[in-house]
Amino acid sequence: MKIAVVGLGAVGGLMAAKLAAAGHEVSALARGATLAAVRERGLRLTMGGQQSTAKINATDDAAALGPQDLVIAALKGPALAAAAASMQPLLGAHSVVMPAMNGVPWWFLQVAPAGVALADRALASVDPGDRIGALLPLKRIVGCVVHLTCASPEPGLIEHGFGDRLIVGEPAGSSSGRTSARVDTIAVALREAGFTTEASTDIRRDIWYKLWGNMTMNPVSALTGAESHHIIDDPLVLQFMLGTMEEARQIGAQIGCAITQSGEERMAVARQLGAFKTSMLQDSLAGRPLEIDALVSAVHEIGSRLSIPMPNIGALLGLTRLMARERGLYPV
Repeated sequence: MKIAVVGLGAVGGLMAAKLAAAGHEVSALARGATLAAVRERGLRLTMGGQQSTAKINATDDAAALGPQDLVIAALKGPALAAAAASMQPLLGAHSVVMPAMNGVPWWFLQVAPAGVALADRALASVDPGDRIGALLPLKRIVGCVVHLTCASPEPGLIEHGFGDRLIVGEPAGSSSGRTSARVDTIAVALREAGFTTEASTDIRRDIWYKLWGNMTMNPVSALTGAESHHIIDDPLVLQFMLGTMEEARQIGAQIGCAITQSGEERMAVARQLGAFKTSMLQDSLAGRPLEIDALVSAVHEIGSRLSIPMPNIGALLGLTRLMARERGLYPV
């Protein structure tokens, strides 16, 4: 496949390096120090104690790359609107865009079940003014959920942590129980690259399930500076997180994303992963903008429109947003 990765951070760099090693024609849109580093030394990946280098065509000019079969948007939420405009030359008649991002995507309510009592299916918290939706229409999108950890300690260098699971699926799901041809093609390419990849018939539920854990652990880690094991080991913090998760579970039940697992079971899974720095904590420590909106603001927006009480989600959003604004990591 002809694949362009937009955003060579930790996740984007990992996907680009592994897809290139599998023989796909991989290019990337990058800028600044990352672009300079990849051009000079290639895209370096440390995994399993070994380092490899992928030679990919990195540029800051999408027009130089032309239309692609697949465009992987591996960005933080705040960067997507600008990137959606800059990536337009990558999009031909049949190009597919696959965001590999955390949280609630802009299209999430557009394909919610007909019975969901929301007259307005837009999400202003993640796509104010429908800028992204206009540039990346739903027909182009394949959803993706990333279950792995990695970091980029310096431009052009990716360090894999643990996990290799990806889930891909059509935004609207499938009532037939069968996945689409383009989802199957993408899943095969990702498997060939060494990812444990599932083709899902209900990607919205997969997205909400990951969010259910991420929307608490990420902001709490950024607020406290604590790694995951210290967060879970504090009984008062854990109780707050479980209350927040229960509110999110109630929201999910009303938008076609029911969760049957308990919060305690989900936190037990997180505990088994050992100590790690969440992506939001890494961004906070590095002074990068925090993706609060896709992880918390969108959930709060949906819950508010459904009139679901959310004292914990509201507190988490307010505290995290205020901390980030005071540090210049979230717009006023």
